[in-house]
Amino acid sequence: MTLEDIAICFVSQLGPRGIAHLRDVFGSVQSVYSASQSEIVERAGLRAGIAARIASREGWREAERELRHCERYGIVPIAATDEAYPAALAMAPDAPHVIYTMGHVEVLQARHTLSVVGTRKMSPYGELICTRIIERLAEMFPDLVVVSGLAFGIDAVAHRAAVQFGLRTIGVTATALPDITPSQHTALAGDMLAHGGMIVTELHSQTKQNGNLYIPRNRIIAALGEGLLLVESPREGGAMSTVAAADSYARPIMATPGRATDPMSAGPNHIIRTGLATLVTSGDAVADALGWHSEEAPREWHTPSQEYEATEEEARVLRCFDDVQDGIFIERIADRAAMSIQQTSAILLNLELAGVVRQLPGKIFEKI
Repeated sequence: MTLEDIAICFVSQLGPRGIAHLRDVFGSVQSVYSASQSEIVERAGLRAGIAARIASREGWREAERELRHCERYGIVPIAATDEAYPAALAMAPDAPHVIYTMGHVEVLQARHTLSVVGTRKMSPYGELICTRIIERLAEMFPDLVVVSGLAFGIDAVAHRAAVQFGLRTIGVTATALPDITPSQHTALAGDMLAHGGMIVTELHSQTKQNGNLYIPRNRIIAALGEGLLLVESPREGGAMSTVAAADSYARPIMATPGRATDPMSAGPNHIIRTGLATLVTSGDAVADALGWHSEEAPREWHTPSQEYEATEEEARVLRCFDDVQDGIFIERIADRAAMSIQQTSAILLNLELAGVVRQLPGKIFEKI
């Protein structure tokens, strides 16, 4: 990483593809800045105005300011020519020349990576199936890194499930670091970093924030994953733009199906029906779609060594699971058992400690 690497990102009207083109022609960004305006025009075919700005070292002062900002907040900028730059992202033709990171740099070189996206307006079904898929993948691939966008809904579920089941996770933001958007996920981001993960953005601190930065961000989410999993989305929206980016990068796309009448399942159902995505309902199906083969023995959850002898009240709670295939909310359990939430919560805690039930995100419980 050099000052020139950051400076060239500040040259107006020169995007990621233009910078990549200059690197290919001149061999390095340093050589670009050593060239004259006429040489840049002749060799790279750039417009005279852009070449003049490079030759006059436009962006140099901003780059010096950016480096000071990075040093102040512990942000690590990584250029596309650095060894730490993720190989998967480097393959994208519109990959940013510089990414700004916080956390554990080595996570960018993970062997198994999966991007997970979906709607902000998720259903309990979407939360449950996303959590279960990541849980199963964690059993099979402890080195897996889950990539998502730190947004509300499925993004947050994917990050939290990764942390819960011992995986590292990368959050790709549409804001400059060290700020986290939405601010409500600042604690989640800290938890991700504390568990070996990373926060990544292509945006420098002098970026003027606007609502148009999320769609470009989504291409980075798509590129960082070996494949993309879509869990609940309408036919239009940010998650579907990530699907389009993944398709352009030839990434395998997977989707969880939903009810035909559910607007939040319209996106996954559509890309499954058109053949763009593989239908998946489990972590095993995701691994099959990606051609992954587990080298780890499955994790064994704690279960009672003998038949659990439930008390009368515990038996009432356990009967609430009899006709439930997926998880059930604690409020629904309390209603079925005719108990208060406090009483139900205490009983569920005992059953969880005994290995009879387990809790999923969102106060959802399932019987083991």
